[in-house]
Amino acid sequence: MFKEKHFAFLDESSKKEIRRAVLKAVAIPGYQVPFASRELPIARGWGTGGLQITLSLIGEDDIVKVIDQGSDESVNAVSLRNLIQETTNVRSTIRTQEATLIQTRHRIPETPLKEGQILILQVPLPEPLRNVEPSEYKTKKLHGEGDYSGAWLKMFEDIMRYGQTATGADHPVCVDGRYVMAPSPIPRFDNPKLDNSPALLLFGAGREKKIYAVPPYTQVVSLAFDDYPFRRERFAGEKCRLTGLSDVYLDELTDETTGEIYYQINDSSYLLEHLNRETEMQTE
Repeated sequence: MFKEKHFAFLDESSKKEIRRAVLKAVAIPGYQVPFASRELPIARGWGTGGLQITLSLIGEDDIVKVIDQGSDESVNAVSLRNLIQETTNVRSTIRTQEATLIQTRHRIPETPLKEGQILILQVPLPEPLRNVEPSEYKTKKLHGEGDYSGAWLKMFEDIMRYGQTATGADHPVCVDGRYVMAPSPIPRFDNPKLDNSPALLLFGAGREKKIYAVPPYTQVVSLAFDDYPFRRERFAGEKCRLTGLSDVYLDELTDETTGEIYYQINDSSYLLEHLNRETEMQTE
C-alpha cells in the first residue's frame, strides 16, 4: 500500500510531540525533558536526538548546516545533511553566517552565532550526574533538590589525583544559576560560547530520550573551584600552519611524508573562509 511521504521524514504527530518537548525545555533552561525518541534510518549514537529536533523544527525557508567534529564533509555530516535535504528539499550551506539551523556534533562553530539562529547539538549522555549516580530516579531527585555535590566531588577527586580537572570534553555547566547540565561532548574550549549566546541552543539525546535547551542570552557558567578556575584547552603557543591563527581550536596532525607534527584549525568552514579571504586580499 502506498504511504504518503512526510515532509522532513517524521510524521506530524511525532514532530508536534518533539516541538512540545522543545518548548518546555526552553521554558526551563537546562532541565532534561523526556520525549518519545523515534526510529530513524541511522544508528542511535550517531546523532538521532539532534536530527529529530532538526526534522521537527525545519521549514521550507530554512537554510541548514550540518557539521561533525568541526567538519562539514565528514561521513556522518554528509549522511545527515543528505537525509535532511532529500526529505525537505531545503537549501544547505557550509557558511555559519548563512544558516538558520545548525546541527552539530562535538563542536560549536568558531564564527560567532547571531540572533535568529538555532544551534542543535547531538548528545550521547545528557545526565551530568550519571558517573556518580547510576539511578535515573535518584538523579531526577538530585536535580529537583539542586544537589550537585556528586559533580563537585568528581572534580575534587580529579584535582587530588591529577592536579587538575580531568574533563577533556563535556565539562558540566550551570544554567541560569539553577540546573547543572552536560553541554554535549564539546571540548572545554567551546564552553564559554554557551554563555549569553544570542542563538537558541538545543540539545538532543536520542538513546537517552532527552531534550534540553539554553535560551538566547542565558547565563551559562562552567563548574570550577575558586582556587582551581575553569580553563580551556591550551595549545602551548601553537598556531594553525595554514592561517597563523592561534585563538581557535586546533587539531594536532602528522605529516605522513616527513612525520612532522603540525596544527590546523578544526572548524573546516571557518578555515576555508579565512583562506578565501586571504586569497581575495592578495589578488586585489
